[in-house]
Amino acid sequence: MGAMTETPSAALWRLVYEDDATSLTLIVDTSNGPHMRRIPPALPLPAHIEHGKAAEEAAHTAAATWGLPDFVFQQAAHAAKGSGSREQGDRLLIAGHRGAVVQVKARTIPPKPDALEANWIQKVAAKAMSQSKGSVRQLRMLPADMVNGRGRVLHVDGNDYEWIAVFLLDHPGVPEGIIATWQPTGIPAIALTRRDWDFLFDQLRSTTAVLDYLFRAAKEPAVPLGEEPVRYYELAAADAIAPPGEMDTDLVGEGGVLYSVPQLPQAPAGDDGTRAHLMIRFMLEDIALSPLAGLLTEANRHIVLSDLDRLPVGARTEWGHLLLDMLDDVPQVSGEQAKWRFRRQLDAGGTRQLIVGAASRFDDDIRAAFTAFVQLRHHEVTSRTGRADGSSTLGILLTPRHDGLRPWDTTTVRVHGDLNLSEEDLRIYSKLWNRAAEDGSAITQD
Repeated sequence: MGAMTETPSAALWRLVYEDDATSLTLIVDTSNGPHMRRIPPALPLPAHIEHGKAAEEAAHTAAATWGLPDFVFQQAAHAAKGSGSREQGDRLLIAGHRGAVVQVKARTIPPKPDALEANWIQKVAAKAMSQSKGSVRQLRMLPADMVNGRGRVLHVDGNDYEWIAVFLLDHPGVPEGIIATWQPTGIPAIALTRRDWDFLFDQLRSTTAVLDYLFRAAKEPAVPLGEEPVRYYELAAADAIAPPGEMDTDLVGEGGVLYSVPQLPQAPAGDDGTRAHLMIRFMLEDIALSPLAGLLTEANRHIVLSDLDRLPVGARTEWGHLLLDMLDDVPQVSGEQAKWRFRRQLDAGGTRQLIVGAASRFDDDIRAAFTAFVQLRHHEVTSRTGRADGSSTLGILLTPRHDGLRPWDTTTVRVHGDLNLSEEDLRIYSKLWNRAAEDGSAITQD
């Protein structure tokens, strides 16, 4: 082990650097004794690629692997600017209504003395933030086609997103205590090492959660490069003791329960040793790989993926266990009956509803019934909130398969705004889905 450094903001957190300075261990002092969290080095750079481009590729790979390829973008071509052209930022992260312009800067020569390295870091930080500002300005003036990690094109209008500038530093030996500085750009901004970046994605396994963290951390005082895990755990500790927010559980109807998890989990995502956490990733992949039907576009797919990725990281393992239980349970039905299981969530703002469920089989009747269920629950919530505009409901239904090709099929239905359902539609949907439990129907809502 190398030298031990304590962060000035919290003596409960200590960083222990290994001799080669590429790995570190975060030691957390708790009432039950010290807890250790090893922070591995950043992913290795791809071989046979120029160092700077290799660092960009490695950052892209981390975000696509631990996040989702559908949320990582590059520009499809050069964007016209006046009589010439300019490239947008190195990489973009886009999920929901938030986006990040990611500028990766790599030290491609052996480091010089610390004072000279500090000057170089400040210089490239200022350049990165200026480039990010220019990229956002260009996207707002001239929308562009962006290609995601699966090679699909999304037309991006910069005015549709809240942006943050991210400076990623690839450096073999950042001088201790260096805090990157730059002139204000008019948008939130944050500086990280590539190891910090990899840590966040490995810890959270959600692009939406990483973006939310970046925006949150950008409001805090800057920390030395390489110490982002320390800030993460300080914020996670604050989340763990924060009281749950208030919410009117009656908005979801009878039986609504307030369920609160920390925004930032202290344990890495999926740390319980089971595959339950991966259920959400499997569902995301199902949606990402499904062919688009009718008039649906890649923009529609991106919205659906973003809505599902908003499920809090701290709740995903429990939801995964529940979904696996549902898939085991729904086939236990006789004859032509259909058995259903559902879980619904309404976010704290009361405008985003997520419904996941399972049914014993899949056919046109099941698809129509599920569509009616999603529409009815959306109508009921928006009627209670009075906020149909800006409200949406995403429904995802899993139905077991028995052909050995795959374990289940995934069906998605998304609705938003005022559905203008007729009285006759509401009567039919309510008769189907709001039956009393004692009538013996095989319907269960968790």
